Amino acid sequence: MATGYIHSRESFGTVDGPGVRYVLFMQGCPARCLYCHNPDTWDIHGGTSVTVEDVLSEYRKNRMFYRNGGITVSGGEPLLQLPFLCALFKAAREEGIHTCLDTAGVTFHRDPVYLSMLDDLMSHTDLVMLDIKHTDPEKHKMLTGMDNAAVLDFARYLTDKNITVWIRRVVVEGLTDDEEELLSLGRLIGEMPNVKALDVLPYHALGAQKYAGLGIPYPLAHLSPLPTEKAVAAKKTVLAGIREAKK
Repeated sequence: MATGYIHSRESFGTVDGPGVRYVLFMQGCPARCLYCHNPDTWDIHGGTSVTVEDVLSEYRKNRMFYRNGGITVSGGEPLLQLPFLCALFKAAREEGIHTCLDTAGVTFHRDPVYLSMLDDLMSHTDLVMLDIKHTDPEKHKMLTGMDNAAVLDFARYLTDKNITVWIRRVVVEGLTDDEEELLSLGRLIGEMPNVKALDVLPYHALGAQKYAGLGIPYPLAHLSPLPTEKAVAAKKTVLAGIREAKK
């Protein structure tokens, strides 16, 4: 039986896909985003073990509340645990449960064995929420410790497979908010006909206390949370980029 390792779970998630959702936050992530609010998910060897039946049993207890929702697997980076995701989403689909994968795509590669497993996962996935942190490779590396080649290739893969995608972007003042970057993101999205929604989220510092508890310096301690109106303005710029790409 496939086993996964989770950081935590949420029984009534409302911001992790359509409707009310049962959300698993998987353990392990190779990225080190400056604004990560869950540094305790980084260690792939941590977490609590769960089986597919564990998850579905918990879901069934509150199934009436999820009739317009489903199961979302987030992270950490869930694609680090691809065999478990495949087993979970296949079993969920067999019970008519809507499945959503929330990922940054940083682990994507074109190895045939990996692609075969990913193809299997996508055949049981209703929605991918893709977090595109920056379109510039060097700035992406500065922001996350990794360049964005895998992320952009994963976006192409999802488009080629015609997988329904929601794009997410966290707006961080001085890092991901300049006009040209937001327009660039919009142009990228405009070339993806499978994108059905865009979430532009303001940076917050809710994870700072976790860093303190883990004895890790919080890299953005100098920044204040981004006002909501700035995130709204940023979304308008991204939408302008989308319109530009579609002309």
